[in-house]
Amino acid sequence: MTYCVGLVLNDGLVLAADSRTNAGMDYVTTFSKLHVFKPAPDRIFVLLSAGNLGTTQEVLNRIRRDLDRAAGKGLQNTTTGTPGAPAAPADSLLKPNYLFEAAEYVGRISLAVQREHGPALNQAGVSAETTFILGGQIAGQPHGLMLIYPQGNYFAASPETPYLQIGENKYGKPAVDRIARPELSLVDGARLCLVSLDATSRSNATVGPPFEVAIYPRDTLAIGHQLKLDADSDELKAMSKAWNRGICRAFEGLPRFVWEASSDATGPAPSKPNAPY
Repeated sequence: MTYCVGLVLNDGLVLAADSRTNAGMDYVTTFSKLHVFKPAPDRIFVLLSAGNLGTTQEVLNRIRRDLDRAAGKGLQNTTTGTPGAPAAPADSLLKPNYLFEAAEYVGRISLAVQREHGPALNQAGVSAETTFILGGQIAGQPHGLMLIYPQGNYFAASPETPYLQIGENKYGKPAVDRIARPELSLVDGARLCLVSLDATSRSNATVGPPFEVAIYPRDTLAIGHQLKLDADSDELKAMSKAWNRGICRAFEGLPRFVWEASSDATGPAPSKPNAPY
């Protein structure tokens, strides 16, 4: 299972993902689910993935192949068959003028891969589906965040809902629902994503570190910070403990029931939550 989350903020984007991949409880491996593409100086894209690992890797391979072909990196011309000649024009992340066009391109590739392998995988009881979150910016256009469905269609995050999630999202959603807003700073957005990932990993063993985070300041067309925190990271441990302590304090500070303040209350004293660790 996977959990990925992205925030679109006034100051830019924050994208984060866990790295755990499993095929049953006795086979757990680690693969990166956060991929940065910088195909030209005027554009940058970050892709998060959740779903079939084989589909994801083939989609990424085709994206990279298309960029190589567009750049004419010694590939055989598909029209003339001449080795080393510039490749015939084709779709790639170099062509879109708008972020939604890049989402359409990724969606087409994903759908083509699923159609190619889906029948055989379905016969084996395995889904070929993969879902993506695409974040980025093209010069002259606003930065943005889009969720690309396995069927190839997509939708964008909005000021009213400035975040997107894919994979095992229910455990990490409450914090994002309560805190995410466009005015949030990028560093606070990064902390929020890590808290959301940590909450998910505490409740679902198929999601876990290393956690990857990419921070993109708007209009820079470059990643500002990118970090990878494993389970033994002091930074991640400190953040997890601080969040847990804060939740416990908030719980203890909840308003009392009316009868608790009554002079004739005879019930047991309120319990306290588990001590933070």
